[in-house]
Amino acid sequence: MAGMDAFIDRLDPDMCVVTATADGERAGCLVGFASQCSIEPVRYVVWLSKANHTYRVAATAERLAVHLLNREQHGLAELFGGETGDRTDKFTRARWREEAGGAVVLEDAVAWFVGTVVQRTDGGDHVGFVLRPEAWGEREDAGGGPLLRLSDAVSIRPGHPAD
Repeated sequence: MAGMDAFIDRLDPDMCVVTATADGERAGCLVGFASQCSIEPVRYVVWLSKANHTYRVAATAERLAVHLLNREQHGLAELFGGETGDRTDKFTRARWREEAGGAVVLEDAVAWFVGTVVQRTDGGDHVGFVLRPEAWGEREDAGGGPLLRLSDAVSIRPGHPAD
């Protein structure tokens, strides 16, 4: 696996915050595994750790919201990456609103979209949620600054272990 570790160490993906609502419960987490996975029709996949509180809420959610942050939003990334919803209501410390189908959208995100879950795929210790975008937007004052990347978030101690 050493060769694969060296390959993975070269990657520096954009990070995003994923939020979920189901059965009256809200959850959200910082995610490093996410990508567009289809051009036509447009699909996007986010991978959530099975150990994560957000995964447990997302498992029955109809929609998820995906948010991009810029590098200056390290505090928001730390809230959603360094705290666990098992002990903390992160949404009392973040500005948010309801969007399509009751999805939770973080108002301070640079850009966001809400997607309907069309497929869940087990990938080992993470599950991929394939989303069909249905609503999206961006902050008018977001500017064009660089997005938060994995290298910007390495100092965030995860609220849950990876497994």
